[in-house]
Amino acid sequence: MTALIIGPNGSGKSACAEKLAVSLQAGAGALYYIATMVPCGEEGFARVEKHRRQRARSGFITLEKTHISGLELPPDAVVLLEDVSNLLGNAMFGAEKSDVFNDIVSLCEKCRAAVLVSIGGLAESPEYNEETNAYIAALNRLNERLAGFADKTVDMTRISVCDILKPY
Repeated sequence: MTALIIGPNGSGKSACAEKLAVSLQAGAGALYYIATMVPCGEEGFARVEKHRRQRARSGFITLEKTHISGLELPPDAVVLLEDVSNLLGNAMFGAEKSDVFNDIVSLCEKCRAAVLVSIGGLAESPEYNEETNAYIAALNRLNERLAGFADKTVDMTRISVCDILKPY
């Protein structure tokens, strides 16, 4: 089972993804949190710390990875990938290039369940430079492909509370 949770920063998508991952684990198999952000500046480090506190009591095994190609996990694992947008940025602007969509599909095929988090709703703008607009376009295409692949997609701009657990 694969779920994609998309929405703007501050929409609650991470907290909902964590609740969903914990509910899918239900005491069977390991619970992994794959952290993909390379923090920069005070705001980046504060976001990382907020997420660490948020998941502190949930039993996640945290793996900090800038790329997930070739990552091995137990077949009964439940994985929370936080997040797709950072993973894409790492692939586009870092030294190690990768096919993020296929890496995510491969990861999902290796585990029992995966919850993917991504920023959604970004729009290109003439105010942004060419590199930023290229990233936004690539992220929107990647989110569309992942939505087609996922068993369930939740757009946090369309719900006001963490109501994603009901179908499960």
